[in-house]
Amino acid sequence: MNDRNETGKKRYRPNVAAIILSSRYPEKVEFFIASRSDVKDAWQFPQGGIDKGETPKEALFRELKEEIGTDEVEIVAEYPEWVSYDFPEMIAKKMYPFDGQRQKYFLVRLKKGARINLDTEEPEFVQYTFVPYERIFDFITYFKRPIYKKVLEYFRKKGYL
Repeated sequence: MNDRNETGKKRYRPNVAAIILSSRYPEKVEFFIASRSDVKDAWQFPQGGIDKGETPKEALFRELKEEIGTDEVEIVAEYPEWVSYDFPEMIAKKMYPFDGQRQKYFLVRLKKGARINLDTEEPEFVQYTFVPYERIFDFITYFKRPIYKKVLEYFRKKGYL
């Protein structure tokens, strides 16, 4: 399998990602991260594909409901551009025909009383925790770190974090 399609261009799967702040935001800034069920010790923010005909915001709420059992969030901010990354080899085969993902990031806050439930129809995560900004990269899987740093820095510079 070569890494290009017939036109020689890489193929990126349209995707949304949610940087979830706890319901204690803005008094306390802590981030939801979760450990994937299919890759050992791979922690990340919730994310998922955008279905045909769906807007990024619609995909965001659907994916949150599917992955963490709740869509009870308020959008705080949206990253202004799409960001892309290539899949590492171990994931690329599973995600064929895509070479990576093109993502739209949203900074969201859990509403008070929202209940996270990882025991969804098709569980993607086995555990979750909330961590301060300084601890995020102690957990996050290596290939997502550059994008996360870029997006989080933007939200910090804009005064959200």
